[in-house]
Amino acid sequence: VQLVESGGGSVQAGGSLRLSCAASGRTFSRYTVAWFRQAPGKEREFVAGTGWSGSRTLYEDSVKARFTISRDNVKNTVTLQMSNLKPEDTAVYYCAAARRLVPTAEREYDYWGQGTQVTVSS
Repeated sequence: VQLVESGGGSVQAGGSLRLSCAASGRTFSRYTVAWFRQAPGKEREFVAGTGWSGSRTLYEDSVKARFTISRDNVKNTVTLQMSNLKPEDTAVYYCAAARRLVPTAEREYDYWGQGTQVTVSS
């Protein structure tokens, strides 16, 4: 599975961004897809994930009610809609794929995209 992120950029606090992860490979629907982020000087952390069919989703507490993850297994894409963005959301966001059902540990993910920068100014 190859993953390519897009949609990052700069926005003011309170604004919105939509990240997309495009996947190649015929077995995309068999993978959990998640978004992680890494801020400068910090470890990479789980943000949100969606299971194989999209019926199971999981969010990190600080993004609940602000971020929404969804997937389209026909188009092989996963989207992260981010609203009410805060300066602390500033990070490089990565798309990743795993065989297990929505794990949160980075080590469980086998495939990674190159990342896309999100910058939120106050």
